[in-house]
Amino acid sequence: MQHRVGFTQFLVGEQRAGRVPLDLRLLLEVVAHAARAIGAAVSKGALAGVLGEAGTENVQGEAQKKLDVIANEILLRANAWGGHLGAMASEEAETVCRIPSAYPRGDYLLLFDPLDGSSNIDINAPVGTIFSVLRNPRRKDEEPAEADFLQPGRAQLAAGYAIYGPSTQLVLTVGNGVHAFTLDRETGDFIHTHPFMTVPAQTREYAINASNMRHWEAPVRRYIAELQQGRGGPRGVDFNMRWVAAMVADVHRVLTRGGIFMYPLDEKCRAQGGRLRLMYEANPMALLVEQAGGAASTGRECILDVVPQRLHQRVPVILGSRHEVERLVSFHGAPAA
Repeated sequence: MQHRVGFTQFLVGEQRAGRVPLDLRLLLEVVAHAARAIGAAVSKGALAGVLGEAGTENVQGEAQKKLDVIANEILLRANAWGGHLGAMASEEAETVCRIPSAYPRGDYLLLFDPLDGSSNIDINAPVGTIFSVLRNPRRKDEEPAEADFLQPGRAQLAAGYAIYGPSTQLVLTVGNGVHAFTLDRETGDFIHTHPFMTVPAQTREYAINASNMRHWEAPVRRYIAELQQGRGGPRGVDFNMRWVAAMVADVHRVLTRGGIFMYPLDEKCRAQGGRLRLMYEANPMALLVEQAGGAASTGRECILDVVPQRLHQRVPVILGSRHEVERLVSFHGAPAA
């Protein structure tokens, strides 16, 4: 019988190799525990009365689903008491989420999007949780401020996501490649099923919200036009478009079979700086894709090099197979741009 490596055993191996300190290992185990709980809530759906609107809005002004609120509370409660964190930041909260005074503070900061793609919940499509870990620059007896979270993506110590689909998977990087773990629902363990995931260099798939075509900049129009011309165009092959409308699902497809995911800057989101959140979505996904051999850009610079100015800052996102990302980025630098 083949030996199955669980999530904790994998992290212990990384700890022994000097890549993951003990407290970071324990923090990631707590995040995995929270992901299991969120996945269980998602899977119950209508049976538990968790579908539909919560009747509230988040800091972004977006209507919250009931599961948005539930997932956020699960992550906050699970991570509050362990002593690993100085503070947390959630896409659903306006300001930094403090650690209750009854509990000790730790050496790390945790950022998360508790339920990415929640608009897909009611149609039973994949959704997920995205997270990022930074070092806490404060002493343990000091209260972290928002400015302490504003670190470039390359400062991330760990990043990952859980995807709740036909199976629940946890995808993680601690700076030593990308690894995926599949939840065994019978035992409750995340099993190491996909070691050292690699984004295929060649691809025939792309993901973009084509309803925004009229708002796109010229470089994006040029790139998409190339793909749509198929065999008769300059690329010489037929491309297929895929769009789940949940970043976690679209990026998971890129990691497993290649492709490019785009939410570029356009006239519709220009005033906001982009569509997706730098700290909660773009940075963790960019780190994962780069660790898997792909590339991630805003179209003007590498996502991981962006210096954050605000906790809820938005940026354009272009990530996936390196050749495709570099081609689109080159169009942004061409005279036609």
